[in-house]
Amino acid sequence: MKTAIQTIIQDALEKARQAGELELSPFPEIVVEKPKDEKMGDFSTNVAMTMAKSERKNPKVIAESVARYLENGDLSQVEVAGPGFINLKMSHEFFLQRLKNAVKQGNDFGQSDVGQGTKVMIEFVSANPTGPLHVGHGRGAAVGDALARILRKAGYDLSTEYYINDVGNQMNFLGRSTWLRYRELLGEAIEFPDDHYRGEYIKDIANEIVEQKGDEFLKKPEEECLPFFRKYAKDTILKGIEKDLAEFRVTFDNWFSEQSLYEDNSVEKAIEWLKGKGHIYEKDGAVWLKSSAFDDDKDRVIVKQSGEKTYFCSDIAYHQNKIGRGFEKLVNLMGADHHGYVPRMEAVLEAMGYDKKIFKILLVQFVSLLRAGEKVSMSTRSGEFETLTDVVNEVGVDAARYYFLMRSSDTHLDFDLELAKKETPDNPVFYIQYAHARICSIFRTAEEKGVAWNRSDEVNLAPLVDEEEFAIIRAILAFPEVVEKSARAMEVHRISHYLLDMVSRFHGYYSRHRVVSDDKALTLARLFLLDAIRITIRNGFELMGISAPEKM
Repeated sequence: MKTAIQTIIQDALEKARQAGELELSPFPEIVVEKPKDEKMGDFSTNVAMTMAKSERKNPKVIAESVARYLENGDLSQVEVAGPGFINLKMSHEFFLQRLKNAVKQGNDFGQSDVGQGTKVMIEFVSANPTGPLHVGHGRGAAVGDALARILRKAGYDLSTEYYINDVGNQMNFLGRSTWLRYRELLGEAIEFPDDHYRGEYIKDIANEIVEQKGDEFLKKPEEECLPFFRKYAKDTILKGIEKDLAEFRVTFDNWFSEQSLYEDNSVEKAIEWLKGKGHIYEKDGAVWLKSSAFDDDKDRVIVKQSGEKTYFCSDIAYHQNKIGRGFEKLVNLMGADHHGYVPRMEAVLEAMGYDKKIFKILLVQFVSLLRAGEKVSMSTRSGEFETLTDVVNEVGVDAARYYFLMRSSDTHLDFDLELAKKETPDNPVFYIQYAHARICSIFRTAEEKGVAWNRSDEVNLAPLVDEEEFAIIRAILAFPEVVEKSARAMEVHRISHYLLDMVSRFHGYYSRHRVVSDDKALTLARLFLLDAIRITIRNGFELMGISAPEKM
């Protein structure tokens, strides 16, 4: 769908063609951008430069032709610049009318249909159910949840899923760790292996079993005990994970068990399917996928010499399952140490006859938690890790989510706990929330002074003439584009950067201008502007899963 600016340029191109100054039809895609320097205008297009080759003309000559036909009441100035850019400056009325539309949209402001209902699955967190979520999982949770919110806002048919890795040696280690602690609690002297899970949470789970079952398992052999301990520990940890995520404002549409892929023979069927297509072979007693035939750097083992199936084997069946459920785009958020996973999974999809472009992995880089200038060590098995819950309890959900989302997820993040707790402008989440609370306070002051204001009333915005006000209006109206670009690029940090910039403009404006004054018309117009800012902050924070308090 063309924007209003694209339509204006399209009309000018058509008029130039009809006048014989241009030959090409249909015209190329019209790209409209905002100049880095606001003095250059509100919008700029390079369409003349993209047409130069096909028109066999100097781009500046084309730009001058197009500029002559750019006649529209919304335009106040047209300029040809550089090698052939066309810079457009819009009228005040153009922006004021769109500001009214933004406020009228309310909670829907920023929404678009760019996704056109494309069915997308985002799988994220998917931490092994062997211990509580740590800070790194928290970043993945915040990024995945915010991305889901953004894609929904942009018109995608979005589903979220948590993949439960409940098969394999880590589950055996979990069950055995709990069983050993159980015996220890009942008085046995236990030599606890270094490669088992040593966190206090294992002792807590073992203690629950003692309270419920007493010494029932003490005399039984290990192989008879472990299935119970493995399942009990897994279920307990999963409940804790689900609770911690819910408190972090992260919920999933579906929780998918890896074990279910074995129970319904999906893994075996996937192997047989690949075998039938000639994509797997046996070597040295193992079963291999010919992934190197599909641009992977080497072939991959899917069944070990021992007969044990690899995680990769389950993943083949899992992604086949996702596609079978009708998803057109598969997005996985994974830790940065999984970068080698991308080519092998693309190879599998190609082997199965799918376009590898349906699959995208977003790598979430590591988080360093700083406490008194020292980095906190994190290791699940040793128990020396900082849980997500600990961090949330210390800085709050809003600050934790903001800090996880304020940098590109593919860059390393230093999480400064002390800064996240500060109630100063140095703390960006406080700075933005304070702007929202301040605006709400201004409206309360206006009400106390008898200013009758109603969002549904038709407000005359003509008193808004200050260039600083229009800089803020332009920033507000950029919100839908920011959401769209965030969705297309799958970059959630764009929202936090946008809000920080807009709020900085507001704080500066408020320090220099009175909102509630004796000039009733100006007061109502400025309240309308502040209401638009308030709506935009609230909608932006909604995408980040952060609250917008009315008082602080």
